[in-house]
Order: sequence, then structure tokens, then C-alpha cells
Amino acid sequence: MKTHPSVSVIIPTLNRPHMVVRAVDSVLQQSFRDLEVLVVIDGDDGQTVGALESISSPQLRLLQLPKQVGGSSARNEGVLASRGEWIAFLDDDDLWLPTKLEKQLALAQSSKASEPIVACKVVARTAGGDFVWPRKLPSEPLSEYLLARNSWSQGENLLQTSTLLARRRLLLQVGFEDGLKKHQDWDWLLRVVRTSGVKIEFVDEPLSVWSLEPFRDSVSRKHDWQGSLTWIRDRRELVTPRAYAGFIATQIASQAARQKQWKAFLPLMTEMFQVGRPKAIDICLLLGMWFVPTSWRGWLRPS
Repeated sequence: MKTHPSVSVIIPTLNRPHMVVRAVDSVLQQSFRDLEVLVVIDGDDGQTVGALESISSPQLRLLQLPKQVGGSSARNEGVLASRGEWIAFLDDDDLWLPTKLEKQLALAQSSKASEPIVACKVVARTAGGDFVWPRKLPSEPLSEYLLARNSWSQGENLLQTSTLLARRRLLLQVGFEDGLKKHQDWDWLLRVVRTSGVKIEFVDEPLSVWSLEPFRDSVSRKHDWQGSLTWIRDRRELVTPRAYAGFIATQIASQAARQKQWKAFLPLMTEMFQVGRPKAIDICLLLGMWFVPTSWRGWLRPS
């Protein structure tokens, strides 16, 4: 194992030994070989330690944290412990296709930006089948690309954590927000793009598999509309009014509706107009989250 590999792959995990072993295997099968796999075990988890110790690879390192700190802080701890020039993140329930790092590094090294952040398309694995997302490439302003939609269906715009590759020095300068429970990747991207020299680069093909199967528990699928509202209010200076409205229409309204929090409907609609600048599609999306059954929305979702 090289003392300083080119890439450090950071995988935070807790209590999902079978999933994280699959994730690690997908990294060890990469066509690019100059890497280390740093699994950050977020607290006491003997089963995961045992499962990972059965993998015989000098590229694998384990970092066990003394207590649970959450995904953002676990990634930051991984960055601090990493040895590579480049950092790539992989969630423990996702997978990489074999040429992921090779193609992203080639694009990063050809970029004219001093601090490229490289992403790619994903195979979104859902209960209804596999879809290739995003359908549109990243555009400016980034907050609108991330938080607002111009169509009914999901998958139009996406920069997902397991696709991100960036230099270690950038992540040491701008890390993930410690303690943040949701919207961790959006939060980091909205802050880091304000750094001099940063540019989003994109490989226009699917190189990662993003698991959206409904039986898998994840922070991003837990409904906490009040927490999401607090987050967007705290990040108001980082987003455009259109992005603010789009986030309320899709993320917050969706969570509140699933929790049947009807008392939130009018306040959210009011805030969307008073603070944001919604388009007609945002209004339709907000109404749809409340009044169109979830089962019907799948009929409108293109691949």
C-alpha cells in the first residue's frame, strides 16, 4: 500500500455490514488502482468491523470513531485521516461502476479550474426500476439547479454524494457542516462553490448506482419538514429566490404532506411567495405534493 495514494475513497457507515462490504468491493474493482478505501465506522459497531476485516486488501483502512457523530462529521474525520491528493465519497448503500474513478480523474486533470469538483450521472435504483439521472447537466445558478425543478418528475437535476470527487486541500478548507442531519451534500456544494477556483465538472454517463429502494433506511428519506425549513432559512444568502421557492415546493411540502401536517400548508405557501420567487411549476408542484396521491405521481415520471 502506497503511503500517499492518488485517491482516498471515504465511506461512512454504521450498522449496515452487508451493504458496506458491497460498496467496498465496488471500489476495489475500479480500473484505477492507485487508491485507498477508508471506511469510517460512525460509532460502536462490531459486526461491521468483523465483516470488513474479512476483506483481504492492503488498500482497505478502517477508522472507528469512539461515538456516533453523523454523516457530515464522519466524512470530515475521513478527510483528516486520508492520504490521497483527491477525495471521493461513497455512501455505504451505493455502488460504483468499474471505470468511475478513471474517467473522473481524467476530466479533473484536464480541467482548467484550479479546484474542479467532478460529478457524474447515476443509475437511480428504485422500486419501479432503474433510471439514469440527471436528465440535465449542471448549470448556473447552482442553487436553482439543485433545489428547483422545471418539470413534475424527479431526476431532472442531481449532484449526488457518491459521485463527488475533489481535492483533499479543498475539503480541508471547506468541509461538511458538522452535526447537519439532512441536505448534507447540497449544503456543502452551495458553500464550496463560493471558493475561488472551484468549478463543477461533469462526466456525462452513469458511473455510480444510487440506491433509492424504499425498504432501505437513510437520513435523506426521513421526514423532518421543520428541520428542512430551518436549513433553507439558515442558507438563504446562498440561494436565489427561485431556488428558495423550489425547495419549499418540493422538499418541505413533500415531507409535511407525508406527515399529514395540514396546518403547514398555508404558512409554507405564504413563505414561498414572501421570501421566494416561484414560477408556475413551483406552485403546481407544491399543490401536487399535498393533493396528488403518491401512487399517481409514478405515472408521470419519465425514465
